[in-house]
Amino acid sequence: MPVTRQIKSVYTDGACSGNPGPGGWGTVVYFTDGSVHEIGGATAKTTNNRMELLAAIEALILVQGSGQTQPITLYTDSEYVKNGITKWIKGWKKKGWKTSQGKAVLNQDLWEKLDAVNSPLVTWQYVRGHSGNQGNERCDQIANAFANGKSPKLTQVLEEVNHSTSPTLPQKTPVTGVSDEKTTFDVVYKDVPSSLPTSETPMIEIPDSPNNSNDELPREIRVAQLGNLIETLRIADEIASEGYLISSSELADLMDINASAVTSRGDHWPWRNWIVSRVRREGNQILWQLERVDQVKSGDEE
Repeated sequence: MPVTRQIKSVYTDGACSGNPGPGGWGTVVYFTDGSVHEIGGATAKTTNNRMELLAAIEALILVQGSGQTQPITLYTDSEYVKNGITKWIKGWKKKGWKTSQGKAVLNQDLWEKLDAVNSPLVTWQYVRGHSGNQGNERCDQIANAFANGKSPKLTQVLEEVNHSTSPTLPQKTPVTGVSDEKTTFDVVYKDVPSSLPTSETPMIEIPDSPNNSNDELPREIRVAQLGNLIETLRIADEIASEGYLISSSELADLMDINASAVTSRGDHWPWRNWIVSRVRREGNQILWQLERVDQVKSGDEE
């Protein structure tokens, strides 16, 4: 049964331990009467961008199932999600889900689902992460808790969300992570303990001891790590080929290092197959660009 209260704003966030690695997402819904409803979940092997997308998808499923009739603002700290749904997606669809370079759009399955549940009632707003914004900070706590295998206590006021009001989603289910491990779209309801979704594929536990060399790890773990690395390199290649600018924190997530380690390297430095260059500052954020080393060597650099 749809609730009578109306939603004022929604905050979403995703997190990933390792990127790729175990991930979590969180959504916080603020109602006009001052009440709050929180949901979240996890996927064993995924990427940060997929969790950011999944958080937004789950938020919009909840919005549509709640019987919302008034405009709302959805806040995300992912420029990838905000720009993708408000700008890039139109071109992707016209090109048959290809980028301007003719490459397949990453995370197409989730972009299709987000497009299906998007609504004219929703205004997409970027909010800088870790800036003291209460809604964003709470989403970050929920997402990181799930990413780290925990079940956070969620504040919930909705008895039921009517999924029948949501449009039919593209037949690309289940949603898949890097390793094609299943996740779920189930909303956590009031009085139902939140827990990590089950999976048909067991999560591979990677020892976190710094004393373990890669050669000492079991072969299946080394292969999983190699697959995670390839996905990271694919993401970096698309960022470079599309000319996307990314923030220090996003670059740190991609490289799996601390953000301070990014800024301490200077304005122009190599990383694997790319040259990383500082482009400009926007507010409190430094924006970076990636260029393929082979393209720079072939004469792209002036």
